[in-house]
Amino acid sequence: MVRPLPPVLRAIWPASAAEPPAAVADALDRAVEVLRRGGLVAMPTETVYGLAADALDEEAVASIFRAKGRPATNPIIVHVADVAMARSLAAAWPAAAEAIAARFWPGPVTLVVPRGSRIPDLVTAGGATVALRCPDHPLARRLIAAAGTPLAAPSANRSEAVSPTTAHHVLESLGNRIDLILDGGPCTQGIESTVVDCTTTPPRILRPGPLSHAALEAAVGGPVAWPDAASAAGPARSPGQLARHYAPRTPLELARDAAGRIATLVGEGRRLGWLTLRPDDPEVRRLAASRDLVIVPMPADAAGFAARLYATLHALDQRQLDRIVVDEPPDTEEWRAVRDRLSRAAAAGA
Repeated sequence: MVRPLPPVLRAIWPASAAEPPAAVADALDRAVEVLRRGGLVAMPTETVYGLAADALDEEAVASIFRAKGRPATNPIIVHVADVAMARSLAAAWPAAAEAIAARFWPGPVTLVVPRGSRIPDLVTAGGATVALRCPDHPLARRLIAAAGTPLAAPSANRSEAVSPTTAHHVLESLGNRIDLILDGGPCTQGIESTVVDCTTTPPRILRPGPLSHAALEAAVGGPVAWPDAASAAGPARSPGQLARHYAPRTPLELARDAAGRIATLVGEGRRLGWLTLRPDDPEVRRLAASRDLVIVPMPADAAGFAARLYATLHALDQRQLDRIVVDEPPDTEEWRAVRDRLSRAAAAGA
């Protein structure tokens, strides 16, 4: 018997409302029921949609790995309702974690801390640390609080694929592999959280994201390091470390001379998508006449680019293209997270 598609429950909670409207409260109640019986619920956050299960139920967490086709060596971020819940899951709460959480939670930053005894091995890929985040989305935090348990919640998509920023993306990627989808509207940040290892001195960024390096250093009052070879040794402490990740089905490449690359591929008769930072360039306008080329002008600021990136890749994946070409973004601190996601997606299409 074929399993039916999951219900998609519209759950828009207006920012002006202190409490969720009746329809949203009902949707949350249904989601809690699913979680309490060990099921999987896709929930919105400010970064991307997460595939949530009770983080303290090892069999429920195992069902996340099965649904996503995720390798057991890739740890899962645990989402919490507040700092108190986070501290209850940690064997210790480093000063850096305290400073960053006090300044940026709820928000798009994940803290790696010593793992407490309540966390199953599967969540941490057998490692001695756990990655914790308090999302800046009222629906996610209310769901965690109502369920009365932290939620393990990687992105709600098949492993290595483009992360979902709408409920439709979740349904398209996971279909009947999950039990329920809470549709809270599009995600605002558009890429995954910054991950900071707070067990090292100085603390170390394991995955760049919306929260900048400078902002983190200001919060901790000192240096924050970037990954090195030593930090990659042993069990992974954070998701997002795989060379192949965040990839559309259509092969993707970064190009310094995108116009030249597009001209070559058009000449070969390829069907192409082009994410460009320079839509007004005369060469871009000349190539726009090509019948088999879809040009997508992208925001010239890193935050705007990030917010639109995954939705754009999902849309281009529907066009049956041969290749997606992306203008190589500036090699600056501001663009580091975007470059990280694109380089991993391009590794998949190489």
